[in-house]
Amino acid sequence: MAEHTSKKFYELSLEERQASIMEQAGLTEEEARALFGQGGISPEQADHMIENAVGLFGLPLGIAQNFVVNGRDVLVPMAIEEPSVVAGASFMARLARTGGGFIAHTTAPEMIGQMQILDVAEPASARLAILEKRAELLQMAGEIDPVLNKLGGGARDIEVRIFDQSPVGPFLVLHLIYDVRDAMGANAVNTAMERLAPRIEQITGGRVHLRILSNLAVRRLARARCTIRLEALAFGEFGAERVRDGIIAAWAFAAVDAYRAATHNKGIMNGIDAVVIATGNDWRAVEAGAHAYAARNGTYTSLSTWGKDREGNLTGTLELPMAVGTVGGATRVHPAARAALKLMGVRSAAELAEIIVSVGLAQNLAALRALATEGIQRGHMGLHARQVAIAAGASGELVEKLAQKLVAEKTVRIDRAQEILKEWSA
Repeated sequence: MAEHTSKKFYELSLEERQASIMEQAGLTEEEARALFGQGGISPEQADHMIENAVGLFGLPLGIAQNFVVNGRDVLVPMAIEEPSVVAGASFMARLARTGGGFIAHTTAPEMIGQMQILDVAEPASARLAILEKRAELLQMAGEIDPVLNKLGGGARDIEVRIFDQSPVGPFLVLHLIYDVRDAMGANAVNTAMERLAPRIEQITGGRVHLRILSNLAVRRLARARCTIRLEALAFGEFGAERVRDGIIAAWAFAAVDAYRAATHNKGIMNGIDAVVIATGNDWRAVEAGAHAYAARNGTYTSLSTWGKDREGNLTGTLELPMAVGTVGGATRVHPAARAALKLMGVRSAAELAEIIVSVGLAQNLAALRALATEGIQRGHMGLHARQVAIAAGASGELVEKLAQKLVAEKTVRIDRAQEILKEWSA
């Protein structure tokens, strides 16, 4: 790759980018085919993964550059169809380097299993009866997965809540706190809940109804923070303090208004989901947990915070549930997901979560910076125009030529693109 060192990554051809990533990550030919091929799996493999399979559906896979997470350089795979996300995250990661990159950490990988207990004669007494059997119940739950126990995981605690007012009358909800180590954890937790159900009915005299994992993983949080040096924020006609204060004001809007917060948090999830998907994890679970967490205090609000330090530098933080795994499920079945984990050099689910939350914070900064300065459309439309040009029928060199004209006219619409193509072919 020596002949390409003067070029930026996005300036390389598709083949040159692939070769560069192979070299940097030490990918084998097989891993490269999985990561750079048509979806990483065959239709036959897909047939074993879901029911009624008929084929594959592809998403573009990009590599976010410039990320430093806990002092380590990381290449970040992102599977996403929306323009500007990979570029935005990469550029913000470069700005974050000025302040040392992203500092991230996670809490213990504890998931929550819920059990609904109906038809309890006296809820308060039944609750205490369960808690009195805590040691026995934890031992029962701990026998589910000896391998997980050997790795340091297993059942951690029992909690019981009473719901006095509900459409079906009073009932209990038992929470089983379960450390799932490097797994996402749904199978282990759900299996443990099934095992406990008969014993809970004996203890309470009630009837166990639902028993299932909760995706509001408040005990399995990922947190990231960054500092952007003030001088790094200036560009074009926008001074550094203007950019910083504009970003903080834009965040404040999301902090107090749910309508703004919904789109604000969606921007965060643009970055998070793309990495979750690329690594074969359950992006729907992560989405559900994130938005529920954003509303945990009764009002839906921003997941991130932005402010300034004593030196005037921009500071940002992000915290949300992050139930992702590096073992089990599609993460191990899907060859491209395995290659993506190798690309990032992650050795645990915690390390993966730390990278993902850092990408979310970077993507949030990209959106806020654009909104607070030149507007979200300028950068986004430049990339979207290429898709419009292709949809209008352009090919080859005409794609870029047509895209540039659409952006210059500020009319990135397929009808105008078709008109221009007709004019050029006349």
